[in-house]
Amino acid sequence: MEHDTIIRTEQLCFSYLQEEGKLPYQVLDHIDLQIERGSFVVVLGRNGSGKSTLAKHFNAINLPVSGKVWVSGMDTADEALLLAIRRQVGMVFQNPDNQLVANVVEEDVAFAPENLGIPPEEIRERVDSALATVGLSEFRTHAPYLLSGGQKQRLAIAGVLAMQPDCIVLDEPTAMLDPIGRREVLETVHSINRQRGVTVVLITHHMDEALDADRVIVMGQGTILADGTPSEIFLQVELLREAGLDAPETVKLLYALRKAGWDISLDGLFAEDCADRIAAYLQKAE
Repeated sequence: MEHDTIIRTEQLCFSYLQEEGKLPYQVLDHIDLQIERGSFVVVLGRNGSGKSTLAKHFNAINLPVSGKVWVSGMDTADEALLLAIRRQVGMVFQNPDNQLVANVVEEDVAFAPENLGIPPEEIRERVDSALATVGLSEFRTHAPYLLSGGQKQRLAIAGVLAMQPDCIVLDEPTAMLDPIGRREVLETVHSINRQRGVTVVLITHHMDEALDADRVIVMGQGTILADGTPSEIFLQVELLREAGLDAPETVKLLYALRKAGWDISLDGLFAEDCADRIAAYLQKAE
């Protein structure tokens, strides 16, 4: 139903203009998509698949060349609705340094609410709440440049949270982070989704970041190649390879065993499940 859908695209097309005399380069090709309120959606695709360009349509950074994008029923092409749309959908980008604007952590989080004209007492509450949510309360008076990469990205998320959006779109937020930073950011984002009910759209090319999603969308050459639960998507090993992506290590192992003649299910996405499938097969084979 429409009221349960926070973002909807209809026949969305987008092209980048090229040099004079060349045809525009089409990045998105007639995308039809609905994202349900409160869901955790991962959009997967290799570089050049159109996933980041799609993400920028969700809060009107990009506008369709043709087709439509609606956020809570608001047409992103309507300039009068731009502020309302951007209050509903916050964006977090790849490089946290590009999003940090103040010299003190709590001032950085307060920046967006101040610009929205929120009363000072409420800003204080929002800043405290956002920093607690991302686990940075003890760093409130620190300089952002002293933080680790993962902490900076969590600070960028806190800055978006302080605007109290209904949806957060994260465009490859872990691409520049080490494994510890990646884990910190992913745990934070899942917590925001579960505890605050905020819709999350995570753009990535890391398979393992999609394992806990409600839904996975695979993009290639500006179109949606597959759309389903993680189990449904990751069992399609050949489709993923054709899209320039890899299945998770667990599925790849089970797939290799099946090709070697084992009668084994591919649905062990997590390490424990994968081990269980192998153990069950070996027990049966004894």
